Amino acid sequence: ERRMLRRWIPLNTKVLDLHSILPRELIRLVMLVFGTWLAGRMEDRTLQAYGLPLKKIPVARFSEGAALGFAMLSLVLFPLALVGRFHVDSLALAGREAASYAAGWAFAFIALAIVEEFFFRGYLLYQVARRLKFWQAALLMSAVFGAAHLGNPGENVLGILHVAADGLLYCLMLRRTGNLWFGIGFHMAWDWAQTFFYGTLDSGLPGVGHLFNTHFNGPTWLTGGSSGPEGGILAFAATVIAAYIVHRRFPTAMYPDRPA
Repeated sequence: ERRMLRRWIPLNTKVLDLHSILPRELIRLVMLVFGTWLAGRMEDRTLQAYGLPLKKIPVARFSEGAALGFAMLSLVLFPLALVGRFHVDSLALAGREAASYAAGWAFAFIALAIVEEFFFRGYLLYQVARRLKFWQAALLMSAVFGAAHLGNPGENVLGILHVAADGLLYCLMLRRTGNLWFGIGFHMAWDWAQTFFYGTLDSGLPGVGHLFNTHFNGPTWLTGGSSGPEGGILAFAATVIAAYIVHRRFPTAMYPDRPA
C-alpha cells in the first residue's frame, strides 16, 4: 500500500505536508473502509459491528472526544509554559490562510484518525477479542500500535511507550462508548492541536502550516525532545487523566467482552 501511494502522491518523510497527507489519508480511508465492508459482507456483519457506524454518526460523541483531546494536549503544554519550558514566539498564520490550514488539517486528521482507529481497534481488535476477550486483545493491539510508530523520525522510547498507552486509552473509549467515534474525535484533536494550533512536533515531525511559532527548552523526559510533547512524561499524566474522565463519564461497558 505504501509503495503504491508513493507512486501517486509525493510523500515527504521529514515533515507533515498537508498537500500530501490529506490525499494520502483519504485514499487509505477509502481502501480500509471498502476492504472491511467486503470482509463484513462475507461474515454477514456491518461496519457498525466493528465499531464504525456510518449511517448515524454520533456527532455529539465525536465532538466530546475532540474537546477532550484538545484539552489534554493543552494540559501537557500549559505546565511547561508556566515553568518556562514551552514558549509561544509569534503568530505564524492569520486571516484566510490560517482558516484554510485549520480546516485542511482538521480534514486530514479526521481521515488519519479514522484510518488508525478503525485499523487497530476496528476489525482486527474485533477478531482478536473473539478469541482472547477484550482487554487481552486491547493489550496486544496497543503493543502493535506502538510498534507501528517505531519508524517515525525523531521518536524516542517515551514517545513509543506513550503511543502504546494511548492505544489502551482508545480501547477504553471504545469499550465504554460502544463505538470508535469518541476516540476518533480525541485522536483527531490531539494531532490537530500539536501540528496546527500549537505548532509542535507530532511523532517527531513538524507540520507545514501552523498557527503559532513555538519552541521548547529543557530535558527530553519533560519536553519530549525530538518526539514532540507526546514524548515527555506529562503526556502520560494526560493519558491517565483522560482515562479517569472517560471512566467517570461512561461508567458502563457498551462493547462486548467477547464479540459474538
